[in-house]
Amino acid sequence: MQIDFWAPIKLSIEIAAFSGAAAILLGILAARTMLKHPGMKGRMLLETIFLLPIVLPPTVIGFLLVVIFGHNSPVGQLIIALFDQSLIFTWSAAAIASIIVAFPLMYQSAKAGFGGIDAEIEDAARIDGGTEWKIFWTISIPLAARSLLAGGILTFARALGEFGATLMFAGNIPGKTQTMPIAIYMAFESGQTELAWAWVAIMVLMSFGMLGAVQLLQRTQAK
Repeated sequence: MQIDFWAPIKLSIEIAAFSGAAAILLGILAARTMLKHPGMKGRMLLETIFLLPIVLPPTVIGFLLVVIFGHNSPVGQLIIALFDQSLIFTWSAAAIASIIVAFPLMYQSAKAGFGGIDAEIEDAARIDGGTEWKIFWTISIPLAARSLLAGGILTFARALGEFGATLMFAGNIPGKTQTMPIAIYMAFESGQTELAWAWVAIMVLMSFGMLGAVQLLQRTQAK
């Protein structure tokens, strides 16, 4: 069977771009909300849930996603009724798995960035008549920009490298859900070492470049 070398690379970048963007948006909104409501009921429990994907094995996350969105679950049956197909073993399943595992990185970065802003600056803007939305976009986002950008890069990198949850929830369908990490695993298992090495080299180079960019941002921020 002829293997399309570029298909897993293209698919990985597409899924990482979509899920990374979603995780970045959700991470920013969640971090801002948590900081704005420090006395929120259940805050500790909610934050624990946000950070849980960091310590849970990806296979556990994949298993839980299959249980939640499976054919026999209420959510899964609702999706089938609405879209006439199951979510499992689809591109969307791969994206959801990547969003969940990447979200905590963005949440932590956004929380650190927003938490480091001097509250007096935002208070002064409110006194001058600035709305919360305007303050958020014109003051909070620019002041936390380096942390947000670093978090965004790490989020994309994590989504790009997702393996376990994606394999369990989205499966291994060439051209549809077979991302680079899964393709590397399958190539190694089938004895195609040279092919696996080629994909590994691309992953290492991309990850090295992204981590290097984060290091530069952190060094610039420290000056």
